[in-house]
Order: sequence, then C-alpha cells, then structure tokens
Amino acid sequence: MKIRIICIGKTEKGYLEDAIPVYLKRLKHYNQVEMVIIPDIKKAGSLPVEERKRQEGDLIFKQLQNDDFLALLDENGKMYSSTEFADFLQKRMNSGIKNLVFVVGGAFGFSNEVYQRADMKLSLSKMTFSHQMVRLFFVEQLYRGYSILKGEPYHNE
Repeated sequence: MKIRIICIGKTEKGYLEDAIPVYLKRLKHYNQVEMVIIPDIKKAGSLPVEERKRQEGDLIFKQLQNDDFLALLDENGKMYSSTEFADFLQKRMNSGIKNLVFVVGGAFGFSNEVYQRADMKLSLSKMTFSHQMVRLFFVEQLYRGYSILKGEPYHNE
C-alpha cells in the first residue's frame, strides 16, 4: 500500500517546512509515502469561498485514481487516539487497497464534490489548526502510527 498526502498550497512557515521532511524521511523505513503540494489558486483571495473550494477540488481530483481510498483531514471527521490510528493503518494495509490518500485542504475546507468522493473524514483534534500546521502534525502521527505497529519505542503509553 502506498500513501500519498495531498496538500493545497505551499507551506510558507520555515519552521514547518524544515520539520515535515524529517518525518517523511523517517517514514521511508516503513512505507512509500509521498507528499504532493498543489499550488495555490491564483487570485484566490478575490474569489468567493465556494468557487475557491470548487477550483481546489478540481485540482484534488486530478491527483486521484478511481480506486484510491480517500481520507480528508477535516475538523468534523472521526478522531482517533494514536494507537487507534495505527490500527486504522493496519486495517487499510490488510484490506488490499493500493493507494491510501490523505488530503489536507485549503483554509476553507473542501468542495461538496470532494466530500462526496471521500471514503472517510479524519480529525486530528477538536481544536482548529492552520492547514499548514496540520501537515506537520499529520506526518508525525503517521510516523507514530507505524512505529506503534512495529513495536518501536517512539510512542509511550
């Protein structure tokens, strides 16, 4: 199973930009993980929110294959503990899916079409984080999930 993380827009904070590759490198020991950055929509600030989400959705769809398992990182999604998330990863691996795709949307979330295509929504917290910070938090949790599955000492419980 391959994992792809699709993100809308470039990470503009240097401290986040420096930390994300650390976890992506660590993840190579467990699985093939790719992060795809979709460029920001040009003149997005002048667009109505729904149009912006529609255009971002179109770009997300261009990155997907029909048989991808699509999980949206969304504030209204299902919340897991780290060990429950590790179990989720194991179940997806056991299910035989080829591609597990996680999407971190833009500042306003996703279009209705993207929500309809999604196989699940995943929330990292009841708190709201910037979509740029979510990238770092998520790749760390992905690494933590794999370290739990391998019984490695990264996660303490």
